Amino acid sequence: MLIKRAGDIAPSEITSEALYLKRRQFIAGALAVGATAGIGALGLSMPRNATAGVKLANLRKSPLSTTGEELTPLKDVTTYNNYYEFGTGKEDPSENAGKLRPRPWTVSIEGEVKKPRVIDIEEFLKLAPLEERVYRMRCVEGWSMVIPYVGYSFSEVIKRAEPTGKAKFVEFVSLADANQMPGIRTPILDWPYTEGLRMDEAMHPLTILCLGLYGETLPNPNGAPVRVITPWKYGFKHGKSIVKIRFVEEQPKTTWWLANPREYGFFSNVNPDVDHPRWSQGRERRIGEIGKRKTLMFNGYGDQVAQLYTGMDLRKFF
Repeated sequence: MLIKRAGDIAPSEITSEALYLKRRQFIAGALAVGATAGIGALGLSMPRNATAGVKLANLRKSPLSTTGEELTPLKDVTTYNNYYEFGTGKEDPSENAGKLRPRPWTVSIEGEVKKPRVIDIEEFLKLAPLEERVYRMRCVEGWSMVIPYVGYSFSEVIKRAEPTGKAKFVEFVSLADANQMPGIRTPILDWPYTEGLRMDEAMHPLTILCLGLYGETLPNPNGAPVRVITPWKYGFKHGKSIVKIRFVEEQPKTTWWLANPREYGFFSNVNPDVDHPRWSQGRERRIGEIGKRKTLMFNGYGDQVAQLYTGMDLRKFF
């Protein structure tokens, strides 16, 4: 039997202290739920939802794409994820997301806007021309991917909502349905999953409302049917399966910030000079590659976004 010594364990394999404590607290309840519902501890695989993988027509290539990098294979993109609503393991989303029903689906636009409304997912698909944008995605755990996302700048949603002068932030609220998401039954996080951006971050052309990847509608394990992508930030900022978009005056209390503000700052810009409390963020492992590469400031998007943070202490506001 192979026993790992402390020096052999990769940082990405280390559970955060907050999650470790919460897992111990709720493990008994999780096992009970798993026994009752036939899920959880057994980790039963669900069939892939038929609405995932539908081809999206009339895509245009975006000039904002990252270029010259090899794409991460679709199989890896759809089977190696963080999506705690379906479990804390990297393979859990692909195994457990089959029960998610991405159609019908609506998203409520709320808060400090002149035009609050409820938008159907089919309307989102027609709201603006769909683009394919190849973006780098960097996880706080130290791994990264290059993914051809499909969507359009989130500013298209903002313009149609017409925010009032009080709207300083945009808050994204994800679906939290224990019938579709077995991870909700073990409350290691405060559900529903909530994320947020400052208004100028949300308006930036690189921030997209994401409706697909690899030329198809979003697969369930990747946040179907709609999510947000902000490529210069760590991946946990990219809220999945969004059901509410709120325009608010105060900085939202986001899920991971509530869980451990020492490890997960609100801004969460990729900054290799600011280490995670328990490991370095200076290098990353690109999925599919052997070895590690140097992590780039703002995930390589500094020329486009650095001006958003002029005058800010990016060690304090990490």
